[in-house]
Amino acid sequence: MTPRAFKSARFEGREVRVTGLNKGLQKIEVALKWDPSPLGEPPHDLDIVAGTYRAADPYGAPAYLVHFDSRSPDGTINLNRDSRTGQGLGTDESMTLELERLSPEYARVVVGITIQQGSGRKTFGDVPNTSVRILNGYTELMTSDFTGVSEATSATVAVFTRDDAGEWGIQSAIRGFDADPEGFGQLMGKDYS
Repeated sequence: MTPRAFKSARFEGREVRVTGLNKGLQKIEVALKWDPSPLGEPPHDLDIVAGTYRAADPYGAPAYLVHFDSRSPDGTINLNRDSRTGQGLGTDESMTLELERLSPEYARVVVGITIQQGSGRKTFGDVPNTSVRILNGYTELMTSDFTGVSEATSATVAVFTRDDAGEWGIQSAIRGFDADPEGFGQLMGKDYS
């Protein structure tokens, strides 16, 4: 499969900046859930992926990726829960991003979801009740059910950027890709505007 961004993908570009007495976005939780596959069928295995990009090259290759069974080198981005089946109640996968601790060397973090393709091609439309929720503490920043990218095998969901004052903001960025997990990691941070 040649990885590619969908030409007809839906892209939501809502910018969220936390202002006032708050210190911007700090500790983010990305929560992913989906229904398990029917009995006798191969399991649905979805993964949260975060790519961190250097301020000197915010749309280049990721400095590092955090995904299943990994964490960032400095411990600021961690996958806390990893499901390979979607079984259980509530959140199936969870990732924490401690943006306030991320080195000033990094100015952009892209978060996406990808579907493992080991048992044949699966899209978001093939996996029932898939949803992602992003929180800053107890404040919900965004949710998505992937309806707009149902034919995709991977999708970006949010882009976190650091401004000149060092404050982090989030842009909802639902964009579908026809890419396996490895290819998606290299595509997710490109500039598609």
